[in-house]
Amino acid sequence: MALAGGVGGAKLAAGLQAALPPGALTVIVNTGDDFEHWGLHICPDLDTVMYNLASVENPATGWGRRGDTFTTLAAMELLGGEDWFRLGDLDLAVHLRRTEWLRQGIHLTEVTDRLRRAFGVLSTILPMSDQPVRTLVHTDEGDLPFQHYFVRRRCEPCVIDVTFVGADSATLTDAIQHALDRADLIVLCPSNPYLSIDPILSVGGMRRRLRHLRAPKVAVAPIVGGRALKGPAAKMMVEMGHEVSPRTVADHYGDLLSGFVLDQADAEMAEAIDVPVMVTDTIMSDLKSKTRLAQTVLDFGLQLAAGHRQPAPKGSPETQS
Repeated sequence: MALAGGVGGAKLAAGLQAALPPGALTVIVNTGDDFEHWGLHICPDLDTVMYNLASVENPATGWGRRGDTFTTLAAMELLGGEDWFRLGDLDLAVHLRRTEWLRQGIHLTEVTDRLRRAFGVLSTILPMSDQPVRTLVHTDEGDLPFQHYFVRRRCEPCVIDVTFVGADSATLTDAIQHALDRADLIVLCPSNPYLSIDPILSVGGMRRRLRHLRAPKVAVAPIVGGRALKGPAAKMMVEMGHEVSPRTVADHYGDLLSGFVLDQADAEMAEAIDVPVMVTDTIMSDLKSKTRLAQTVLDFGLQLAAGHRQPAPKGSPETQS
């Protein structure tokens, strides 16, 4: 199982799908980025993961559809409509269909499953909750909904803190509960820890639930050589007073982790991280490198699982770690 959001998470999810048997992967995806635009329900992270798993993503950006056109966007601009969020014509069909189903009272989990089947994706894609949870970014310019901070303002405001509106009342779906019970390994993808993974962990006691699972929990560093390969994670660390390093990410996840995957550029930091560390090349530029990293993570998870399976005393039940 993987927890993912954004391009980095979607890339590793695609690698995990390629490395595992068909249908073996479940991805729990951040929905804190979701918002209403042009009267439509937009789910950027769900779609980025789905497009990458379906191999139809725009290779230049990692998000959006390959070969998409923007005729509708241009027409909307001429009509004076909002054009700061770039919706492609192929992408628009997904949002129209999703919104139609949601207005019929169908839960987001089922809507997402219908969409991934339509794209021929064998892996399971689960939104982090069926209830709305919205990421609110507190900045030096005031509170900004996530997409206004990330896209409209291009991450320019200084970040003070982040909260997840609605997380207190949101619950984990039965599908997520079932997937957690069956998981052999939990991978926290190289997504922004504050904007992509934290929203997932904020829902329905997810962090506590993961902490008590026997399955190893392995995070892959989204920071390499003092910078984020994608997105504002490094900028946010500076603004919130943290060191820009993989160690900051490991410390942020804390006792949730069983292991941590570090890029070879940061190998010297391995001893400063409090859990077992795997050092490897974490750069993902094509399916081959995505699959190679995924296989390394899977092998590392197996090693950790073997280390956790200590024989129980004869005549007594095995205790949960």
